[in-house]
Amino acid sequence: MSIIKTLFTGVTGLATHGQALGVVGDNIANVNTTGYKAERAIFADLLGRSMMARNQPGSGVRLAKISRTFSQGTLLTTESPTDLAINGSGFFIVNGNVAGMETNFYSRAGQFTLDKDGNLVNPGGFVVQGYRTDATGTLDNQLTDLQIANSVLPPSTTTTADIAANLDSTSTIPPAFDTTTPGTTSNFSTAMTVYDSLGNAHRVDVYFRKAAANSWEWHALVDGGELTGGTAGVAQECAAGTLDFTTDGWLDVETVTVASDFDFVGATQNQAITFDFGESITTDGGTGQSGTTQYAASSSIRSQEQDGYSTGELVGVGIQGNGYVMAIYSNGEQRMVGQVALATFEAEGELARAGENLWAETQESGAARVGGASSGSAGAITSGALEQSTVDLAQEFVNLIAYQRGFQANSRTITTADQLYAEVVNLKR
Repeated sequence: MSIIKTLFTGVTGLATHGQALGVVGDNIANVNTTGYKAERAIFADLLGRSMMARNQPGSGVRLAKISRTFSQGTLLTTESPTDLAINGSGFFIVNGNVAGMETNFYSRAGQFTLDKDGNLVNPGGFVVQGYRTDATGTLDNQLTDLQIANSVLPPSTTTTADIAANLDSTSTIPPAFDTTTPGTTSNFSTAMTVYDSLGNAHRVDVYFRKAAANSWEWHALVDGGELTGGTAGVAQECAAGTLDFTTDGWLDVETVTVASDFDFVGATQNQAITFDFGESITTDGGTGQSGTTQYAASSSIRSQEQDGYSTGELVGVGIQGNGYVMAIYSNGEQRMVGQVALATFEAEGELARAGENLWAETQESGAARVGGASSGSAGAITSGALEQSTVDLAQEFVNLIAYQRGFQANSRTITTADQLYAEVVNLKR
């Protein structure tokens, strides 16, 4: 190897170790960058002549590649439900403009918020992509901007009322039921709230009266002041029926003796509410044990629910592990309004950095495979969390020392070659 070549070999060492120091510096600078994936410098030797020649000296070193490993970062809990982290493989898809290129980009950083138009966006204003629901609540399979409209959830009229109770079999038979004295002409009662077509809440009192052994009556009463043509303070019966039990205390037959008819003031008239007390044996073909029973125990309500609700305002957003976006309303209702989409790649390590915590698809990475979270090879989404940088500071400082020493050693190669060259120049004086 000539002295001149030794000089240039040392230069390749300086240049390559300088680049490697830059990689370490970049990692350390991004130690707190959400979703950042640590990089490492890969060195490769240089040949000065044909690879077929034997016993040839090398020509130094070069930086062959800056590689990155998409290992899982630690998840840090936050207080924002729109902060998202991916537990497993995949990238969030965001749409925006980078250097004049308007397209989809990919990111592991899930610091998302809602903008003034209800779009789910990252700090740079890039809109998160996913699937929206149609009017029936069914997910559309077209990838688009995820938007949570700040709209009012219209009310829903009560159509069913389910009650599961135990009616004490040892109860005595009271006098005939009287709507003017329901408390003394029944054995047990419960109250529930139902809603009319306008979303107004109304109280319905349901009274249970033992009529005979293994047979009970039920009566649904509403204050007359809430009914068209009724009198305030005077209860009016709007529905009634009977419940017959087996000798084991299981619900056998349900019948309706007064057709359901709730004429709430100002709302749609003749509102029908179906009262269901469980899966009766004869009427429903059930076991008779999953709803209302008649055992020798105190009368009590196990559960009761109805399907109506009042008008609701959007008060929050929740995102589930499968990416389903749930709109939360002031009336306690939740509606799925979309799903966050994730992208996976055949060779994710070949993605190109685009800045702002974004990655761009390349020919080497392969095309994005898009789908919902927790499907295929895509990981699950954790709401209220962010993925931390994968930079290991201890390892980076060790690399920093190694690259620094390499840089210093290569500088000695250059100074030594310089001294030898000076000796050659001084041979003739």
